[in-house]
Amino acid sequence: MIRAALAAATQRLAEISDTPRLDAELLMAHALGVARDDLLMRHIEASAPDGFEALVARRLAHEPVAYITGSRGFWSIDLAVGPGVLIPRPDSEALIEAAIAHFGAGAPAAVLDLGTGPGTLLLAALDHWPEARGLGVDRSAVALGYARDNAARLGMADRVAWRLGDWAGGIEERFDLILCNPPYIGTEEAIGEDVRRFEPASALFAGADGLDDYRRVIPQLRGLLAPGGCAVLEIGWTQAGAVSRLALDQGFSLRVRNDLGGRPRAVLLT
Repeated sequence: MIRAALAAATQRLAEISDTPRLDAELLMAHALGVARDDLLMRHIEASAPDGFEALVARRLAHEPVAYITGSRGFWSIDLAVGPGVLIPRPDSEALIEAAIAHFGAGAPAAVLDLGTGPGTLLLAALDHWPEARGLGVDRSAVALGYARDNAARLGMADRVAWRLGDWAGGIEERFDLILCNPPYIGTEEAIGEDVRRFEPASALFAGADGLDDYRRVIPQLRGLLAPGGCAVLEIGWTQAGAVSRLALDQGFSLRVRNDLGGRPRAVLLT
């Protein structure tokens, strides 16, 4: 019975996960080939599928749920993800919220996403502003492969271009909105086993203090912004002061926005 299998899996997953029940439900829904809501409303009394235990075993080995199921929801869209790409986090939605607050009733016409990964921030922005067009840049060909596939599946392929590159190098266009979630973890910082073992280090670590990529990206932003535009950068929750100083040194005005947990998460530069 699915109800009993979920209860048992939740108990086992509690040893390695902060969200064991959610993990169990997502894995069960994936095993059944249905949405989680559909699982809970229509299938909870059915027999558990044979493949469920194998999925639980992978999770118990710390493999992220998003890699096991191959997808992760973000903002208003679902994104395909897998090994080699950073898994979208709910905290990153603070960047989209900050951009929406900045533009108000208006909208950006051109959006740039530096370090786009599987297209997370760019495709969320284009979904919110259906007339906007965008460019996503990443130094990982694997990540750009996921981004292209996600854009096509979401019906946005004709509104977005992808470029293999190192931050803003070689970009001559101007953009109303620049989004960027750079690596910001210090090389000696402790991180969860799931992240350390499975997600790409190149998307996580940025020198001893976690600020190396901000030092590269922030000086590039002024020349990329169209008049009235803004750049929104994700930060680690302890980095608001350090990143703000880097931005102020480049002549930017800034605002800091908190994430769902009330921690500083996004810096908006104008």
